[in-house]
Amino acid sequence: MQTADRCIAVLLVVACLLHTYGSLLYYRNVPITRVWALSGSLAGLLVAAINFLRVGRPSDHPLAWISLVGSLGWFAVAIAIGKVTGHVLDFRPLTHMILAAALVAMSIRTLVMARRAAVRRQSPRVGVP
Repeated sequence: MQTADRCIAVLLVVACLLHTYGSLLYYRNVPITRVWALSGSLAGLLVAAINFLRVGRPSDHPLAWISLVGSLGWFAVAIAIGKVTGHVLDFRPLTHMILAAALVAMSIRTLVMARRAAVRRQSPRVGVP
């Protein structure tokens, strides 16, 4: 499952790099819009980075929460961009929505697994002196 989790984060990195490339080309003569578009690329890359960290630290409960909130935020941004452009089902925002939703699910899975591990560590062991 960690491999799938990492693959989803890699796909988000690829999508953000493609967004960066497209922003540099499309907004070449509109510097204000280009800066905002590039800030979106940076935000997406940070969400991917946080998810990479979460995969490597499955017992880190606070990091899993940060990953969950960041991924939910990225999902909301993708929906908002789709609505603003009038093309919610365009492949660009839809790709980000799908990847963010998958990272949300993986973050919830990490939270559940970390909680179960913490409960097991705290429960008394029967038959152990």
